[in-house]
Amino acid sequence: MGTRPIGIVIEGATGRLGTTQHLRSLMAIRAEGGLPLGGGDSLVPEPVLLGRNPTRLAALAAANGGLKWSTERDAYLTDPDIAIYFDASATGGRPERAGAAIAAGKHVYLEKPIAETLPEALALARRAQRAGLKNGVVQDKLFLPGLQKLRKLYDVDFFGQVLSIRLDFGWWVFDGELHPAQRPSWNYRKETGGGLVLDMFAHWRYIFDRLLGEIRAVSCSHTTAIPRRRDERGNGYEVDVEDSAFATFELAGGVLAQVSSSWASRVKRDDLGHVVGGAPFPSPLLEGAKGVQLAEACHQSNRERRWIDLPELTL
Repeated sequence: MGTRPIGIVIEGATGRLGTTQHLRSLMAIRAEGGLPLGGGDSLVPEPVLLGRNPTRLAALAAANGGLKWSTERDAYLTDPDIAIYFDASATGGRPERAGAAIAAGKHVYLEKPIAETLPEALALARRAQRAGLKNGVVQDKLFLPGLQKLRKLYDVDFFGQVLSIRLDFGWWVFDGELHPAQRPSWNYRKETGGGLVLDMFAHWRYIFDRLLGEIRAVSCSHTTAIPRRRDERGNGYEVDVEDSAFATFELAGGVLAQVSSSWASRVKRDDLGHVVGGAPFPSPLLEGAKGVQLAEACHQSNRERRWIDLPELTL
């Protein structure tokens, strides 16, 4: 019996999700002795932190037992001890960062959305497939205990015939005037890949596809409820993406679903309705591309005020 280390570089490690969700999970696996393998061995993750701010990187590394860290991506992409590249950084520029990791022979795991446009997302999925590398996209909503229970209820036909669906998601993100915002300012800027539809509708895509039927068409309207906010330094800026979106999905079989999402208000209950299950798509990154496809269709529907059909995606 022994341990087998596996190096995982986390780009954007000092961000909110990089620290509180992803690094925290890897450190918990390490503390438990790793993941059991056949023959009694264990696979132990060795996180390496990558980012732009050396002060924050050094502090985070020290707080987690002295992890390795750097601001130089190329140094890690050429390091033979690094097996996996994980991008938890801002959406803008993700295809270029992930593409460089694929070219270096690293397996890739990406936050969603995997790209800002459908052509970029499909190109990334095809590159990973041609390279024969393991790849994946974050779909954390599938593994929440309550949602796994919901899936079990669906599998035993507890709900009977599904006639209609409603999903409400709301999170009151402060504008920075009286209290600091809970989301980084890049989420509200188009040039850095911001926008609620691109960010959140990737979740709604895999949730519905896995549980209640493939999304066939979408009708969507969105707006900017809070047009001006303050960034991390307290400087004011104009919001040039949507922070509220209201959509209707047409699912396979004709079922309609109402979906409301907001980064400017909060519903009485926490967000509801998603589960585990369903057959995997040919490539995990292709599943991520389907989320980008839905986001693009939502924007098109908002511009043209009509239903938009979603064609099937293949590699």
